[in-house]
Amino acid sequence: MTSNTSRSRFSLTALSLGLVALLGACASTPPPGSRSVSIERTTFGIAHITAPDYEGLAYGTAYAHAQDNVCQTAEHLLTLRGDRAQFLGTQNTGDLGLGRMPNAQIDLFVRYHMDDAALARAAATTNDEVKAALRGYVAGYNRYLQDAGPNGLPEACRGKPWVRPMTAADLARATEQSMIQGGLGALAGAVLAAVPPAPGTKTGAAPVALEQAVAEIGRHSFNANPEGGELGSNGWAFGRNATPDGKGLLLGNPHFPWNGTNRFWQMHLTIPGQLDVMGATGGLSPVVSIGFNKDVAWTHTVSTGKRFTLYELKLDPNDPTVYWVDGQPKKMVARTVALPAAATAGGAPVQHTFYATDWGPVVSLPRAGLGWSAQKAYAIRDANTLNVRSAESWMKMGRARNVAELRAAMGNQGIPWINTLAADREGNAMYADLSVVPDVSAEMLKTCAPSPAAAALLNAAGLPVLDGSRSACAWHRDPSTAAPGIIAPARMPVVVTPDWVQNSNDSFWLSNPRVPPMAGVSPLVGPVGVPQRLRTRSGIMEIEGRLAGTDGLPGNRMGAAELRSVIFRDRNLAGMLVMDDLKAACTATGAALSADQALGCRVLSAWDRTSNAESKGAALFREFWRKAKDLPKVWRVPFDPAQPVTTPTGLDMATPATREAVFKALGDAVGTVRTAGFAPDVALGVPQSRTVRGQKIALPGGDEFEGVLNKLESQGQPVIDPKGYAINYGSSYMQVVTFDARGPVAQGLLTYGQSSDPASPRAYDQLPLFAAKQWHPLPFHPADVQAQREGKPLQLAY
Repeated sequence: MTSNTSRSRFSLTALSLGLVALLGACASTPPPGSRSVSIERTTFGIAHITAPDYEGLAYGTAYAHAQDNVCQTAEHLLTLRGDRAQFLGTQNTGDLGLGRMPNAQIDLFVRYHMDDAALARAAATTNDEVKAALRGYVAGYNRYLQDAGPNGLPEACRGKPWVRPMTAADLARATEQSMIQGGLGALAGAVLAAVPPAPGTKTGAAPVALEQAVAEIGRHSFNANPEGGELGSNGWAFGRNATPDGKGLLLGNPHFPWNGTNRFWQMHLTIPGQLDVMGATGGLSPVVSIGFNKDVAWTHTVSTGKRFTLYELKLDPNDPTVYWVDGQPKKMVARTVALPAAATAGGAPVQHTFYATDWGPVVSLPRAGLGWSAQKAYAIRDANTLNVRSAESWMKMGRARNVAELRAAMGNQGIPWINTLAADREGNAMYADLSVVPDVSAEMLKTCAPSPAAAALLNAAGLPVLDGSRSACAWHRDPSTAAPGIIAPARMPVVVTPDWVQNSNDSFWLSNPRVPPMAGVSPLVGPVGVPQRLRTRSGIMEIEGRLAGTDGLPGNRMGAAELRSVIFRDRNLAGMLVMDDLKAACTATGAALSADQALGCRVLSAWDRTSNAESKGAALFREFWRKAKDLPKVWRVPFDPAQPVTTPTGLDMATPATREAVFKALGDAVGTVRTAGFAPDVALGVPQSRTVRGQKIALPGGDEFEGVLNKLESQGQPVIDPKGYAINYGSSYMQVVTFDARGPVAQGLLTYGQSSDPASPRAYDQLPLFAAKQWHPLPFHPADVQAQREGKPLQLAY
């Protein structure tokens, strides 16, 4: 056995000692090996884990998750340690959570930001159940590595020197990375770009047009950029007034990456007599984050709330690393981070100097007008830094008996950047944004705006920039909050109703258009009175049409069967809004059209205005609308805050400039599809497909800007190409849950399957189900688990 292999055999004794110190194991903890956890698998490899305590559940969860995703986890740990460049090359790219960056940049940011001592201190504040779960997760993953051995792993990581045991510090870093995705993590590139101006520089930054600034901010945004890096979801909850049997009903339809540790994984966790919860979670998590128990079901959608503010710094004219607060100079703290020599393979050292202020690290977004000049710099403060409270929130949610208890479970403010929608068996529905948001009022945003340009950025792009030269512009500190400077739960928007609520990543404003929004909510939580996403509008239209009985289905209530049908209709709202006007203009313009424009008119006039796999013209419409949607004054009827669901609408084909630009976009779209090698009237499922074990699977669904509820995206792909659409984002874990006398009645699916290993039979084995718009009964009750069981249960002592 080589020395590398010996090292990768993992000293569990040493690891256990470290876990005891870092996670605070109690003296009363039973001796190792005296307890056991059971792992059962049912259809599609869903893991059912039973143990006597949270430590055992986490142990089994980590082991089972590693069975399906060990290489994914091992590479993520490599990222969290800042070692990607050393083992995978400096210029190769990796994923920090929201987009790809060169490995060297990822490593530098991780090594700068992650503070193991601070993370350990934060972990020490968690309760005993969380500590036990963290201990169990680390030990369970390492047990799998030990059992498999380095040569028993999948090809992607078999025998690799970077596959090493997980430590408590690694798991703490994983939580931190997840928490800051909504702020500092999304701006990691801007942190790396922060370099002080050269000595002697006296000029300020060049002015930037507001439109350019807005576009640049959108490119770095966590949840406001439909063209890339966006996490989203649909969540609908129905109460007793809206369902046929008076029970609650929930749809969970998160739109997350199909690759990386943001992939979901299905599991069912049971502590007999204490906990029985089923659903899904992301990688390196010991708790169900979206799911249900016998009494209540819940899901999450990414919230519009801001997780950070920027602070504009006034700099000393003689030293751009000195800033002023209340008339007093403060020196930035400079720290140079260097990658180990092994990462450079004998080349020049890779290092970067980071600069920190009392407000947070310095960032630079020069294309947004937020660069580091001789006069100004910008720092970021992230409210989710050192947020270790989420595991406790989800543990309590798993034990909730109704919507009220579920709401109370989030009172510790551990939910980082998501809304929660829920329904219970008593027929209550809830929308709640109880996420972590800086406590900055509307008045403070005005009085602390450092300049008119900063105020314009807030109004146009929702980016809060505060005056860092005044300590009075620090976030308000409410003593009732779980962490200093965040908004208390009592001042966050919550709707509990017997009717219905929804969210598709717009703000709390229209969770139910018939329910007035909560007053006095900080603008940082979300805007009111602004145009809504097409997905939001589509969802509300579908819900209201169903409850009015005007959608073509029998009755006027939303039952589970109707809900499963509605989400898979794949209606293309953009097409529904604009095609009548385009079709009429095609007829009126006639011979004046170019050949490609005329062909585009014929194809789209015959299109059924859906994004079903068999829909001919859907691909052409996508490429057309991609080009046309941002044309000036493209809408015939502009947005009306009094009619936010139905406006804007129509194409302004009566205006010559708009008509000319729209027809040009149509002709260009025909050329784009043809250049990619497809006929303009190709069925969508031809370019939008995936081959799984030799079978080509045509996929339904539409892109964000089309307003298709069943969202599928090709992140990083600006237009169709000869390989079609490389779908890597969108509908992932899906669940529809209601209740009967026994408890939950749930159906769901996981589009990409349980395993990220391409060679695994569990990789994309549920995709044919998704393509056929079918659902899988989720086995919650013991008899259902027994009926779907695959293989023998695995017993592990811990």
